[in-house]
Amino acid sequence: MSVVRPSRLAVCLAAAYPWFAVAAPAADATEVTEVVNVVAARQPYRSLSATGATKTETDLKDLPQSARVLTADMLGDAGVTRLADALDMGSSIARQNNFGGVWDSYSVRGFTGDPNYGSDFLVNGFSSSRGYNGLRDIANVGSIEILKGPAAALYGRGEPGGIINIATKKPLFQPAYMLEQSVGSHDTYRTAVDLTGPLSENVAYRLNGSYEKGDSFRDFVTSERHLLSPSVIWRLSDATTLSYELEQVEQKGNFDRGVVAVKGVLGLIPNSRFLGDPADGPTTIKSTGHQVFVQHDFQEGWSLQSGLSYRSSQMKGFSSEASVLQSDGRTLWRQRRFRDFSGQDWSGRVELLGKLSTGAVRHNVLFGVDGYRFVDDRLQLRRNPSAAAPYSIDIFNPVYGGPQPTNLARSLDTREQQWSTGMYVQDQIDLNAQWKALLGVRRDAYRQRITNALLAGRVNEQRIEATSPRAGLVYQPTRQVSLYVSAAKSFRPNSGISISNESFPAESSRAYEAGVKFDTPDGKLSSTLAVYSIKKENVLTVNPADTNFSLAAGEVGSKGVELDVAGEVARKLQLSFSYAYTDAKILRDNVLAVGGTVANVPKQSANLLLVRELNVLGKRASFGGGFNYVGERNGDVAISRSFTLPAYTTAKLVSSFDATRQLRLSLDIDNLFNKVYYPSAYQQTWVAPGDERRVTLKAQYKF
Repeated sequence: MSVVRPSRLAVCLAAAYPWFAVAAPAADATEVTEVVNVVAARQPYRSLSATGATKTETDLKDLPQSARVLTADMLGDAGVTRLADALDMGSSIARQNNFGGVWDSYSVRGFTGDPNYGSDFLVNGFSSSRGYNGLRDIANVGSIEILKGPAAALYGRGEPGGIINIATKKPLFQPAYMLEQSVGSHDTYRTAVDLTGPLSENVAYRLNGSYEKGDSFRDFVTSERHLLSPSVIWRLSDATTLSYELEQVEQKGNFDRGVVAVKGVLGLIPNSRFLGDPADGPTTIKSTGHQVFVQHDFQEGWSLQSGLSYRSSQMKGFSSEASVLQSDGRTLWRQRRFRDFSGQDWSGRVELLGKLSTGAVRHNVLFGVDGYRFVDDRLQLRRNPSAAAPYSIDIFNPVYGGPQPTNLARSLDTREQQWSTGMYVQDQIDLNAQWKALLGVRRDAYRQRITNALLAGRVNEQRIEATSPRAGLVYQPTRQVSLYVSAAKSFRPNSGISISNESFPAESSRAYEAGVKFDTPDGKLSSTLAVYSIKKENVLTVNPADTNFSLAAGEVGSKGVELDVAGEVARKLQLSFSYAYTDAKILRDNVLAVGGTVANVPKQSANLLLVRELNVLGKRASFGGGFNYVGERNGDVAISRSFTLPAYTTAKLVSSFDATRQLRLSLDIDNLFNKVYYPSAYQQTWVAPGDERRVTLKAQYKF
């Protein structure tokens, strides 16, 4: 009798991805087969490992950096459906200008990604923020890794504050089907599906999708979004797997710059007031992404992993945007704009991983090469207001539907092409049972070419080469405690052109971090306390001479303290807590005031979620709540000491009840006390108001 068990590759996949279920290959008809399935159980609020930090399955306690994993159960209990709401649960993450509500934008430790595309984030280790990809839905998200500190030694260009890596849901060989329907405030309806199972003994599929449509607390502002994400995994042999994922997104919504601070004062007009024009119609975003992965295991602990990614995206639509509030404090001049932006992003990588020993010292090594090509086409038409044609609106008594400017002139017509290749090596060293080290370095070659049709096709090119090292050391005096220090460099090419049609120099940064990680003896609660200091040069800010252009601001610094705690704090009581003190300032600049604070970054912020599992009438239920606190912060990107966004605290309640084994009902209330607040701003005429109280009733059926 022979017993068929999962291959080492299958076991590794199950360890790296807890949602991955592995079925053994079929035996011959004459054999007795024992099929071993690895099926995910309910995840706690803590995760033991993260793959994005080192591109290997590494225990969080062994990483010389702060890292937090938002698990699927945590996201489900919190009732979040958008990336922005999920990231509120991490320390040192602050919301930034969301470009009229069309995409996610946030800073990590005070540093924001490219304002032209929203903030940096990865999907399965590939950049998915270049281009115009809209608001990120979490219908196909398995977990979210918040990785603090520079990641350039592995991923190349990036922000020194950290990076977000989204791990998508993977196909299972164990059949599972879920249908979810919710209804919420402002006539919001959402449908989601999650279907997975085997197509054959060696092939499994997964289909995730969502559709959401609704109004909002903002007058005349509606939205409609859909996501479709099928994926398949094929076990070519016991040592080789091939997988493919498709992600198709379409988003329609009114371009909405928010409300106005009248001479720096907020709250003089209701947060529901829309200052654009409904006649503009929706701004439409379309994004389609493909990812292909191949993994092969060799003998003696070596493996090869490779991937290809292609993503196309487009943003198109009209908008009426606040320009200048006149001296009477009520007449708002507006610009009318038309945008037709599109992007194509090709990426690929090949990596060799293995294990070596030199005496008692063990090495986990990674060698990799990668590259990408990105093409960005931008066409913008605009008409500025004037005394002769103000295109104005009364902010206290708005009248919509009046004559709109029609003779819009080209204000932007460029094609930007980026090419980048990189080589990198990493060594995770187990010096002994208590000491661990991490060494890595990457070399990048980057080329940029911008063609400006407004200047008769004038071409501007630049080439950049950069070396990005990092080093870290971990000391574990006991099994529960890890002490660490790390240092790293990073770079980021600046996209776009200046007002004089010149390329910008690349940003460069240095970061230092130290911290302590603690797990309770029972292993159910984990915490990380970190301190850091970062400096970055050649940061782009708005050019006060023309807000459609940027300039290199000089030097920005950030230093702070973070605390993250997650896990089971008591029997059947799950906790997620984060706190951050962030001191992000302008250190050197020819325009902005030295010593001024970075826009939208609070010095103090905190988030708490507590959820208790209950037994109600013999059935599983849960009840919990939490709060999100954001301190005062500067509200103007272009002027470092302009006006202040007030601090705020919002509360939420979450609850669920398993009516049957298949049916779960949940009721969530966000902004429980209907707090008036402002998450972010770009300037005094573009201030984003926060959501009013939102009640959501959801039914989830598994079959």
